[in-house]
Amino acid sequence: MPIYKYSGRDKNGTTVKGEVEATTKDGALELIMVQGIMPNDITEKVVSDGGMDISAIFASHVKPADLIIFTRQIYSLTKAGIPILRALNGLAESTHSKLLSEALFDILENMKNGYSLSVAMGLHPRVFSQLYVSLVQVGENTGQLDRIFLQLAEYVEQEVETKKRIKSAMRYPSFVLIALAIAMVILNIYVIPTFANMFAKFHAELPWSTKILLNTSAFFLNYWAFMLAFLIAVIIGIKLWLNTKKGSYLWDKWKLSIPVIGSVIERSLLARFSRSFAMMLGAGIPLNNALYLIAYAVDNDYLKEKMLVMRTEIESGDTLLKTASNAGLFTPLVLQMIAVGEETGQVDELLNESADFYEREVDYDLKNMTAKIEPILITIVAGMVLILALGIFTPMWGMMGAMKGG
Repeated sequence: MPIYKYSGRDKNGTTVKGEVEATTKDGALELIMVQGIMPNDITEKVVSDGGMDISAIFASHVKPADLIIFTRQIYSLTKAGIPILRALNGLAESTHSKLLSEALFDILENMKNGYSLSVAMGLHPRVFSQLYVSLVQVGENTGQLDRIFLQLAEYVEQEVETKKRIKSAMRYPSFVLIALAIAMVILNIYVIPTFANMFAKFHAELPWSTKILLNTSAFFLNYWAFMLAFLIAVIIGIKLWLNTKKGSYLWDKWKLSIPVIGSVIERSLLARFSRSFAMMLGAGIPLNNALYLIAYAVDNDYLKEKMLVMRTEIESGDTLLKTASNAGLFTPLVLQMIAVGEETGQVDELLNESADFYEREVDYDLKNMTAKIEPILITIVAGMVLILALGIFTPMWGMMGAMKGG
């Protein structure tokens, strides 16, 4: 969430400076004025590209299931006409999530001090996303908070379901790769050293494949501690690098190009974009503001940059169709839907159709992912078996032949 620096004067006329965290500049202005400060200047704080936020690695976030339950419950309570403060107090006391409970109690306290619900929620970015907070703000302004909470509940449920399907499709290849890694460790520690002792006793002439296996096993046994330390250092280094702006951008761009998996990730992100965009336009949020908020909600820095460029082009006077075409992200069918939506004034409905289209493609790819990955896994296993056969059984056959000949 962006951080805004401000300077102004308090009730006593004293000059004050500080920082606030908010989804938009307007939200920051409201937060500052609630504190009794009349701001003279508000600017977004620029974060260094190379900065590493170590705390971000260990920061906890509320579970999606807890957020869905909360959103469904607050929808039911607001629809029934329960006052929002009473509803929040009851949910804060009954929720099983400690993080969510603490956030709700803090939101209650801030609302009693004059904050609006959306601004108070915006102070807890680990619980409520920018998109969530912005839609709540729309609900407050239009008096349709219950409808907004229903839309948010359905949106979060759809997000969770898509992630579950992707994880389920990746479970089989993950288990196979883990089993292969365990098998390699067992072979290097127990199996290959046994054969190495036997070959040494018989002074057998060893082929190159056997020498490679024996040297690999010896290196593993002698330097396993260094290898483990190196692996841990690499994992920590990668995590730190991914928390930098450049690292996150490059990884988000690269993972969309991973064979088999990359296209599924890209389409699921575009489905999220289309669904979020449709929801925000339907709620009455201006086109450029909606693009800004969705750019930070797609959870991909590469796509975020593309969407911010789209926002800039729209503010320059270009149509949504032209900016979407220039982005190079959407299929011709989706571009056609956007074109029809602009002509008929039903962009939100057509974007929902686009989201359905992407989700159907993701479902189809996920169902066929195992069939696509299986040949790759079989090739890896066959390669391991071939190396073992050449490295271990070839010299054994040579020794048996020599014994028979003797």
